[in-house]
Amino acid sequence: MSTTETTYSKVYFLGIGGIGMSALARYFLSEGKLVCGYDRNESALTIDLVREGCEIHYIDELSSIPTTFLEKKEVLIVYTPAIKSDNIILNYFKENDFPIMKRAEILGLITQTAKSLCVAGTHGKSTTSSLLAHILNGTDKKFTAFLGAIATNFNSNLVIQNDPEYMVVEADEFDRSFLKLSPYSAIITSADPDHLDIYGSKESFLDGFRQFAMKIDSAGLLVSKEGVDLPSDARKISYALFSETADYSIDKLYYENNVAFCDIRLKNDKWAHVELGLAGIHNAENALACVALLTELGISSASIIDGLQSFLGLKRRFETILQTEKVVFLDDYAHHPTEIDALISSLKMRYPLKKITGVFQPHLFSRTKDFASEFARSLSALDEVILLPIYPARELPMEGVTSDWLLSLIEHSNKKRMSIDELFERVKEFESGIFVTIGAGDIDRLVSPIKELLIKNRPQE
Repeated sequence: MSTTETTYSKVYFLGIGGIGMSALARYFLSEGKLVCGYDRNESALTIDLVREGCEIHYIDELSSIPTTFLEKKEVLIVYTPAIKSDNIILNYFKENDFPIMKRAEILGLITQTAKSLCVAGTHGKSTTSSLLAHILNGTDKKFTAFLGAIATNFNSNLVIQNDPEYMVVEADEFDRSFLKLSPYSAIITSADPDHLDIYGSKESFLDGFRQFAMKIDSAGLLVSKEGVDLPSDARKISYALFSETADYSIDKLYYENNVAFCDIRLKNDKWAHVELGLAGIHNAENALACVALLTELGISSASIIDGLQSFLGLKRRFETILQTEKVVFLDDYAHHPTEIDALISSLKMRYPLKKITGVFQPHLFSRTKDFASEFARSLSALDEVILLPIYPARELPMEGVTSDWLLSLIEHSNKKRMSIDELFERVKEFESGIFVTIGAGDIDRLVSPIKELLIKNRPQE
């Protein structure tokens, strides 16, 4: 543990309900610290944190903070860049010279205590890092994992083991956070431009990934999807689906009784008829990345194959919410056009005879503007397109950037922008096929009521 961590007996989090922040809060609780925090809204995550011992408030006022967390010498302040600059509490701590660190800075310090296996990339970070941790959990290797989603196998976004050899870390490119990490080895799943409101240009975004790749220990490994060519002093390994030139490849992906199987080609071996716990083309690719890294690190083929088969996935990643004879309801976090492409392709591969109705909540005005034509093309592959209003997150509205504008760009005869109430009415009418909710905002709050409506309208199934 670093000097910074041991100095303070209390930690206060601004934005404690975020997936990365909540993992850190859980970590400090496990270290015996008193933990308190602020978030704008109550959520399943904050409710769980309170149960686990955190104090949490939802009003941006100093009077909401327990007085013991206002003692400057004993309290470390951790904040996320998603907190707005006019936040009253953050500004108070800054003006009164409290010790303050960004989430990425404190994570960087913690992860220096073991060999960090970092998973970076515009897509697939959470699934890949969670699968990596799950497979390691079936070996004699000790590890700690900071994950970017709730992994079903662990029912948590944090895994802690004593005296870990490895530290599995989701390396987030937002706000250049991953440049605070010290990777021993890394997987880079993709480098499709995103967060252009932060980076300014596609070239600047790619330069961030180049800098990250150069931070990898020369004794470690860079495992990257074939075509993602980045400079590094580490040994490079490539992977890709259906490739004759990558070091690791899945040569065949198929389904038997709705279960995914694949044939994997390694550098010096072949694994036939390997069962994958998760369906989907993108999940097969994520699994292959883990196979490549763990094989190169000396993990046995038996442990890896067992882990692939028993992995239960993540909340909100190709998650099946309801499955009846006529209706399949899934929820997915996809919020970038490439992710939506992978989601729809995977659904069509798994359910080739069913029509797909997709409900998409765009995430951020800037992302919607930057990738409008790509979103329109991706969503056009659905059989029915439903758009919800844009989820603003940290942003203010942009003139002309609306869901109605995005809808006008979609070349489709069956498309509509709906309010929440209109969506629920559409759900009541839904008779058969695939129904999927898509997005990274608060669309997950609609999952339970949609499931209830679907069940209510077909009690005989």
